[in-house]
Amino acid sequence: MCDRCDRASPLLSRRRALGGSLAMAGATSLASWRAAAAVGPGAPNAIGPSAALARIMQGNERYAANISANRDYSAGRAERADAQYPIAAVVGCADSRVSPELIFDQGPGQLFVVRVAGNFVNGAGIASLEYAVKYLGVPLIVVLGHSNCGAISAAIKVLAEGATLPGRLLDLVADLKPGVQAAIDRKPENLLAAAISSNVTYNVGQLQGDEPIISGTVARGELKVVGGIYDIATGKFGLL
Repeated sequence: MCDRCDRASPLLSRRRALGGSLAMAGATSLASWRAAAAVGPGAPNAIGPSAALARIMQGNERYAANISANRDYSAGRAERADAQYPIAAVVGCADSRVSPELIFDQGPGQLFVVRVAGNFVNGAGIASLEYAVKYLGVPLIVVLGHSNCGAISAAIKVLAEGATLPGRLLDLVADLKPGVQAAIDRKPENLLAAAISSNVTYNVGQLQGDEPIISGTVARGELKVVGGIYDIATGKFGLL
């Protein structure tokens, strides 16, 4: 459009200016995310998926044996102000008894945790994990289910027994339905345990199929997505 037309359409000019400002703000925000991550070949979390999995499994062994190595949580605090290098991302339940950093004996900045009752992923959860993979270089995602999960138990009551729940709790059940319903359909002897495992397996599959970020990184061998169950009574975590 000519200069004369721009002068005749001040509203259009303002729109152009606003569009440019928004584009610049978006680019700045993206650059900030990348700068905060500072991921590279020499980053502390530049380890393979198998090594990351071994590290958290060893951490759980220490925790279950009550010989946790992480006790000084102030160590490295200043360094963590500039960047984070988590060795794994964890999809965990909001249950107050299930704290991933404690369960896997990892210090601050070592785990990128997304928690919601029932340990499932929706759009926002997947986006958070995509950020962890793309910009933080996380080599491992763990879907962390746990014994006696209240959210899964509630979903069973709604789906199998026709119970009703108040407020937005039914929205939660809707997100849990795919994994839980699959267990209900199999009619297992221990429905709660089966539904807990089925929910983990379903969400592992959802993440493995996320395109293009997570599935692409898995295909290149740079990322592993696993699931497992934490036993609240023993403190032990087992892979499915």
